[in-house]
Amino acid sequence: MQTSSPIPTDKPAAQSSPPRVMPWIAALLTMVFWASSFVVIRDAGDHYSPGPMSLLRMGAAVIVLSAWMLVRKPRFPTSKMTWLIMLIWGVAWFAAYTVVLNAAERSIDAGTAAMIVNIGPLLVAVFAGLFLGEGLPIRLLIGIVVSMVGIGMITAASFTGVFTIGGMLLSLTAAILYAACVVLQKRFLSRGDSVTVTWGGILAGTLACLVFAPGLLAEVAQAPVGITVQVIYLGVVPTALAFNLWGYAIRFLPAGILSSSGLLVPAIVVVLAWLILGEVPPPLAALGGVFCLFGAAFTIVPQMLRSARKQ
Repeated sequence: MQTSSPIPTDKPAAQSSPPRVMPWIAALLTMVFWASSFVVIRDAGDHYSPGPMSLLRMGAAVIVLSAWMLVRKPRFPTSKMTWLIMLIWGVAWFAAYTVVLNAAERSIDAGTAAMIVNIGPLLVAVFAGLFLGEGLPIRLLIGIVVSMVGIGMITAASFTGVFTIGGMLLSLTAAILYAACVVLQKRFLSRGDSVTVTWGGILAGTLACLVFAPGLLAEVAQAPVGITVQVIYLGVVPTALAFNLWGYAIRFLPAGILSSSGLLVPAIVVVLAWLILGEVPPPLAALGGVFCLFGAAFTIVPQMLRSARKQ
């Protein structure tokens, strides 16, 4: 009698089981934390240039995560190729993406930059369909299009007239970097320990940003203490904490569907700016926020409900 071959067990047990509601909670918290960073950067951008701001932000994040690594049992990658991919991913996302985005918002209206960068989820959906076998669900595409209409409304309502070709190209570069990093993480890094992967990536990004150290020393000396604390907050919450939550979520959820939750960010930014900065949104921006929420909800709520039923 012929026995069947053993089933490979390379994947963690949790990876093969259907996703539950916790990854969705982690994803939504990530979006709130990422949205808060836009509100903070609006103030800090007047005192910190793109490179030094990224170095201070990533430095704060890597200090927090290094302390966390000391009190837990990290699982380090065993493959040299995984280490190499993690380093490339870290430099691309935590150095190149943040510096490029900071630079874009200095040469183009922030709302316009956000609109261009937010084609990232659409690119992720296409890349994930082509390279990860996730397909292109019609519900996902409809949700992204509806949200993009909303982002366009928010941009039109907040446009200040600052626009350059260079800023547009930088924003497009940021969107491509975002999409490439999400797909790279999902394909090669999502099975590893998310804390270790995030720590390694941020460490690589911090080391790459050390070229901005002289500028950071000069700007820290001149910037108000409150602004410096805000940039440190960017490192601790929207980076160290949020990217760990993101790493957990992407381990269980399709990259295309998960990235579509990022379409919530512009709407959350409008709400946070209203609550924290007292900036009452124009009617067109408020309507755009509704479109963003509806488009994202159209995409992810059915998936969340299916996950909840499997609890």
